[in-house]
This record gives sequence, structure tokens and C-alpha cells, in this order.
Amino acid sequence: MTAQAGQSWGRYPRASHTRIALDDRTVVLPASDGSLLPHGSGRSYGDSCLNPGGTLLMTRSLDRFIDFDASSGVIRCEAGVTLAEIIALVLPAGWFLPVTPGTRHATVGGAIGNDVHGKNHHRAGTFGHHVRRLELLRSDGNRLVLDANDASGLFGATLGGLGLTGLITWTELQLRRVPGPWIETESIRFDHLDDFFALSKESGADFEYTVAWIDCLANGKQLGRGHFLRGDHAPGDAQAATPSSSPRRSIPFVPPVSLVNGLTLRPFNTMYYWRQPARRRRHVSHYQSYFYPLDGINHWNRMYGPRGFLQHQCVLPPVVARDAIAELLTEISRSGRGSFLAVLKEFGTRPSPGLLSFPRPGTTLALDFPNDGPEVFLMLDRLDQIVAEAGGAVYAAKDARMSGTLFRQAYPEWERFAQYIDPRFSSGFWRRVTE
Repeated sequence: MTAQAGQSWGRYPRASHTRIALDDRTVVLPASDGSLLPHGSGRSYGDSCLNPGGTLLMTRSLDRFIDFDASSGVIRCEAGVTLAEIIALVLPAGWFLPVTPGTRHATVGGAIGNDVHGKNHHRAGTFGHHVRRLELLRSDGNRLVLDANDASGLFGATLGGLGLTGLITWTELQLRRVPGPWIETESIRFDHLDDFFALSKESGADFEYTVAWIDCLANGKQLGRGHFLRGDHAPGDAQAATPSSSPRRSIPFVPPVSLVNGLTLRPFNTMYYWRQPARRRRHVSHYQSYFYPLDGINHWNRMYGPRGFLQHQCVLPPVVARDAIAELLTEISRSGRGSFLAVLKEFGTRPSPGLLSFPRPGTTLALDFPNDGPEVFLMLDRLDQIVAEAGGAVYAAKDARMSGTLFRQAYPEWERFAQYIDPRFSSGFWRRVTE
């Protein structure tokens, strides 16, 4: 075994690891020196999936389906199975994922370890709410089958536990019924941040999926303008264009500089805002284009150049969310370091099941910034300060640089969680925010 350079989906930071592909027939933790960390598809954006100087347990080889009951929608599979592979199996039988993030290439183990959320959080909660059981392999050799009735607390620590409580070998998941692959969608162009909150309040009770794109470079009376998307699963006889199973577009190489910069962002955001001339537009979308638009561009993370990018996703409490979001957008606009991937969403009130789960009542804002030097880190520090003063949190799965002080403030259960960490497991993220 030799050390290999590695990186997350954000391509920052870079780290050197030993990689071990697991044997999917007899999963045994290696007796290697140093710490261990499970690694699926590597779709986390920061360093929660990196283990500098340690060993990554490559789980994609754990890709078997164990059982699928097409009458109840309960599926059991190994942790390296991707969400795309699940959909391909179950959708023809009338089932779909109960919760899905913005990429279908994440593994089940990664979805659990980050307790991911989707456009329907206000209805369905997080991915962890739909996990019935899982098997956790600890470094002492014990294989523990855990569920929500687990009195030890290890099940709740593993949901959103960033892979630190041991290796998930398989999981049992409750799917949801759907009439077909189509989504009835309404896109509403709105003029100001206040419109977003009004549309969210109006849409939450009537639509399963709600989310908004924000022009984060707009300011003044246009601050927070964007497009509000709301939708539901469409009847089985609905039709829309079916995307190719393989991306039709690709970023074939890493450009010498980021293609996302001051010259491209403002015209892109302006054109994107006006791409829909009518105030409201209704149409039917295929689930791939609706849930996973970026999956249609292979290696889209390369567009940010050799230094990669940093995502900042935060959640702000309901009482202060409107003013805090306005302050964040004003700071971003002032810096001129906008994002063309700016997503705004209202979380529901259902408590998250994991000790370190990110979703909580409030409003979440996610943005991508090119790593173009020290100034972007200073700007991100200013955003963190706004989040901290508002009593909010930054998403660990998307983070590569938040301070330990902010992490410990935003995740008050972190010390309790630390008691459940497997003594041989660690990550770059955990060491960064706790040591």
C-alpha cells in the first residue's frame, strides 16, 4: 500500500492517503497503522471525506442489493450502492427515494453519514428519517445491527456522524410510492428576498418540493431576486423529455483559471434571471433534470480551475433568517465574489435524527465560490461571523475551512457525539474543528 494524493469534490483541500478497496464478500477492517475513514463516491465538498496521513476505506465495492420488497418499498443494500443504482432498480416498480440530495452519484453510506436533505425537507425530513436499520462494523470486530430503538445512542450518532462511528456495511431503507418519473413543476420569477419568504410560506403546505435559485450579485431593491421552484410527482401518464443516462456535456480538462469569475458571473446571473420572460411557468420535468441538473455535466467541478472551489452552506434560525440572509447577500454582493449556484430553501420543523445533523428549522443558503486566493477565505470568515451572530450553523459536508469555535457553537451535541467515535476512525475535518 502506498500513499496517494486525494481531494474532495470541491478539489480543495488536497491530502495524501492510503487507499484500501474493501472486499465486498468478507468485509474486514484492515490492520493498518493510523486512522481509518470510509470513503464512497467522494461527493462531499470539503474535508469530511478526507483523512490526511491516514487510510481511506473505499466502499464502492460494497455495491450489492440484498433484498427489495416491491410491495412494501423496503430495500436492503450495501453501503457502496449509489442513489442512481437504487433509482434504476426501484422506479420501474413505482418507488423512489424518500429524500435525495442534488446528486444521484452519492452512496447510501455517504447519504447516511451526512444525513443529507433535499427539496422536500419540510415534508419528509432528512435521509436518516427513512433508514430502518443498518449494520455498523466497529474496529474491535463487532458487527452491530442498529435501528431507531437503539438504546445505546449509536444509531443517532451514526446518522450524520460523518463516517466516524465505524463502517456502515449495509442499510435498510423505506422508499416512497410515486406514479412515474415525472415532476409537475412551477417556476415563479420573483423580485426581492421578501418574495421568497412569502412564496415559501404559501407553497409549503401544498407542494412536496420547494427551492429557489438566487441572484446573489443583485443588490438594493433587487436584493435576493430569483426563481422559486415548486413541484410534485406527476401522474404516470405525464410526459417530458427524458435525459440521456450519460451526461451529454462534459468539462474535459481543468482550465488554467476558474471559468467562474467576475467577468462571467454577473452576465450569467442576469441572463439566468431573465431566461423566463413570464412571471410564472408550468411544465413537466423528468426527475433527472429536476433533482440532478448538475449531474448532466460530467466533471462540472473542473470549471473552477486548478485551485477548486469552496461551498458555504448555512442555516439561519426562523426569527432572524430574513435579516441574516439579507446581510449575507449584501456582503457577497459587496465583495463581487458571487456564485452562479446560489440555492435558498426553507427547512421544516421536524427534528433531525442525528446528533450532528445539519438541518434544523430555518432557512438554508448554499453558494459556491472559486478558490481564487486569500481574499475568498476572508470573505467566508465574514459570512461565518454573520452566521455565528445569528445563531446559525454551517454544513460540515460542504465545509473545508470553518473554525472550531463556530463548529462547537453550531453543533452543541459534539462532545456527546465524540463518545461514540470509533477509536480508530478520524478525518481531516474532525481533527480541524476539535483539536
